[in-house]
Amino acid sequence: MKKPLLDVIFASEKRKGVLLMLQDGVKEMSYLLESLSTTRQALLPQIKVLEEHHLVDHYDDTYELTTIGKLVVDKMAYLINTVETFDVGLDYWGTHKLHSIPPHLLERISELRKCTIVKPQITEINSLYKPFNLEKSTTKSVHLVGAFLYPDFYSTFTKLLENSFTIYYIISKELLDKIKEEQHEEFAALLKNKSFNLYVYNKEASFLFFVYDDVNLMIDFITNEEKFDIEHVLCRRKSALEWAKELFEYYLRDCTPITAI
Repeated sequence: MKKPLLDVIFASEKRKGVLLMLQDGVKEMSYLLESLSTTRQALLPQIKVLEEHHLVDHYDDTYELTTIGKLVVDKMAYLINTVETFDVGLDYWGTHKLHSIPPHLLERISELRKCTIVKPQITEINSLYKPFNLEKSTTKSVHLVGAFLYPDFYSTFTKLLENSFTIYYIISKELLDKIKEEQHEEFAALLKNKSFNLYVYNKEASFLFFVYDDVNLMIDFITNEEKFDIEHVLCRRKSALEWAKELFEYYLRDCTPITAI
């Protein structure tokens, strides 16, 4: 009698590991053994279960997914990656609004997996770029989207511009109004630099703040009570940076450039 496929897939870490490794294509037994840090004697019975349930085929000493296996593993990998994303800091994700992420990118939030939830020291909470290491940046560009200003925004932006960075900054309509009233001189000075690009988002948004370069992505979401807290998400995977680029471009489509304050 065959087992339910969910049991076949998830009841054994070895079976799950084999399926995920075969997602990229045919693998030899030696590769599977080394990757799973196991023995042939221990792994063969688990692979036999996968073969009996038509998820894996083998030829000589190589293994690959069947058509059914490919369909199942694609969905399985998506689920596992999504769970891994939320497992790191589940309380954070569960208590903050994700409405600022468009549906097509929310479905791909698994690309942020292996991020960390950072709670800055009291001495760091007013610093815009504290988690970033500017020396590691190679593209010399920074992209930001925000509805508020960090207290050290002017010194940070000035330092970036002095170090030949190009800044792309999307702000909310409310923040633009605040800037005109309270930070007019600072932004007028920044806008004189051709490397400082300012945009206003023309729609309502519940985002708080996110910033990325070619090494780091930092996101601050507002809480479910629509409050600001000092914790943020910090990611450094290539997939997370590509995801952030798409999020920025999504907002940029509904923006108007600001050339003077």
